[in-house]
Amino acid sequence: MLAEVVPGVVQAIRDAGGRFHVNVAHADGLERCEIGPIEMAVPAVDADRSRLVEAVAQAEELSTAVPGVASYRSPGPGSIHRILAEGLRRKAATGGPRAVIYAAENHNHAAEILAAAVLEEVPAAERTAVRARVRFLNTVIGKMSGVVTDADAIRDRNMATMAPGYPRAFLVEAFNRILISQIRFDEMPGEPAFQRGIRVFEEKPDLLPFEEAKLYGHNATHALAAYLGFLLGVPTIAELPQVPGVLPFLRAAFIEESGAALVKKHAGLDPLFTPAGYAAYADDLLARMVNPNLLDTVARVGRDPARKLAWDDRLVGTMRVALAAGVSPERYAMGAAAALAFMAESRTPPAANALPALLDRLWADAEVAPDEREAVGALIVTAVHRLARWAKAGYPPLERFWTTV
Repeated sequence: MLAEVVPGVVQAIRDAGGRFHVNVAHADGLERCEIGPIEMAVPAVDADRSRLVEAVAQAEELSTAVPGVASYRSPGPGSIHRILAEGLRRKAATGGPRAVIYAAENHNHAAEILAAAVLEEVPAAERTAVRARVRFLNTVIGKMSGVVTDADAIRDRNMATMAPGYPRAFLVEAFNRILISQIRFDEMPGEPAFQRGIRVFEEKPDLLPFEEAKLYGHNATHALAAYLGFLLGVPTIAELPQVPGVLPFLRAAFIEESGAALVKKHAGLDPLFTPAGYAAYADDLLARMVNPNLLDTVARVGRDPARKLAWDDRLVGTMRVALAAGVSPERYAMGAAAALAFMAESRTPPAANALPALLDRLWADAEVAPDEREAVGALIVTAVHRLARWAKAGYPPLERFWTTV
């Protein structure tokens, strides 16, 4: 069963007999896939919500897939955390099957945040029984995807819309390597060991390093690519290889700044955290980012720049990890400067003397150590000046310019 808050989507899939379409971007073209039949439910509708609660009580594997961890809580009985709490209480009371919940949101501690929200809705006397029946799991999903709404793009690429008559198309890359937290249930007499039905997932005893590689490697470099594209007037990520110097700059940021820091921090944990392993990871992702069949736009990847400039998020967070490892993250500082320009809807970032107050506002809710704040801010100020010189020079090949100024 699938819960969806947009009634139009639910009705379109119901009208299509519970089937919908996804377009899969391969390196050599698009594949149209039909999925279903599935059962759809709207959490705000009482009858649908009752069915969702019962589905939770009977399920062994569940997943969230919402814009962010803030979406776990919402007003009213249809909130994700309330439906899960009610279903898990029923599961515990009736001896329903043990379950795992995959938190698919792009946050290093999504599972912990979801678990806390759900358990707050469970009466204290029932929490031990509920905890025994469920595990909340973090995920690392290094895929790229989007929703295409441009009718001309859908027609020209011969994409299948989500459902007949519905003017949107799902577009995802061909990717299925998903990492999850290791599942640890206590042994219970007479109860078989928990077995996942989704076999392709890969469990990791310590998922956080891989989450950091996703956020401070993949996401950070993807955002950097988008903000550079904005400065250069390039509308899609796939067009960036045509601009001399951009891909070498992105690769250097990925490997020499993010990679150098994370390889040092997590050395010995996994082959990923070696110079060769991280370089291979970076090269694979860079090739996938610029796949022309993804139709990935600078506007989509760069959206919500304030969130991406947050103290713990992909740009500033990467800078902090690098600084802690003794690496100077000058290229990601350039990404932060370019993100400030994107936020201002101008190819020119705010003036250097306006940056301290602006950064303080962006980081107002974070616990910021003064010396770390000073180091990060100084790098961004320097990047603003370098960005201005790059623009004044007519945007010459970036990596060559960067290493000579």
